[in-house]
Amino acid sequence: MKEVSAPVAAGEPDFIDVARAFFATLRGFPKPVIAAVNGLAVAGGLELVLACDLVVAAESARLGDAHANFGVFPGAGGAAVLPRKLPANVARLLLFTGRTLSAAQMERHGLVNEVVADGGLASHAQALAEELATRSPLVLARMKRVAAAAADKAQADALRHELLEFRDHQRSHDMQEGLRAFAEKRAPVFKGC
Repeated sequence: MKEVSAPVAAGEPDFIDVARAFFATLRGFPKPVIAAVNGLAVAGGLELVLACDLVVAAESARLGDAHANFGVFPGAGGAAVLPRKLPANVARLLLFTGRTLSAAQMERHGLVNEVVADGGLASHAQALAEELATRSPLVLARMKRVAAAAADKAQADALRHELLEFRDHQRSHDMQEGLRAFAEKRAPVFKGC
């Protein structure tokens, strides 16, 4: 097995560089990202889930950190993001013990949005993606940006950020189209601009 910290050629990215770039791309992706969790999501798998915006899990799915089980330090959000997504005491329990929790437990703690029957995970995640695809990609990107930044801001600053995004958005085709479609009692046709 190749070591994570194995030397690489000068100027070449190592495993951590590649992982950091991947997770940053996923977190910064302008459209909502859906995690469909089936089976185990531990360590890097959990960090992948943490980088997503919405989480749908099969009833039999289990999620946890597990880095501590192998003496590995999280490098893609386990220690930094997990306490922002779960109550701090639950996050610490998962981090320190390496335990996993069921999809239903994670739903109760707020990490999982929806738990579905094992056989229905793929179709449910697809239906959710299709539902989101009917929304304005521009408004979703702006909502995602504001929501992601809000946790690190005072409420007044987060509200100012929202207002600035709203001012820009009110000039968009998508908002004007959405309002026209509402008035005309029809489905809007968004262009993402």
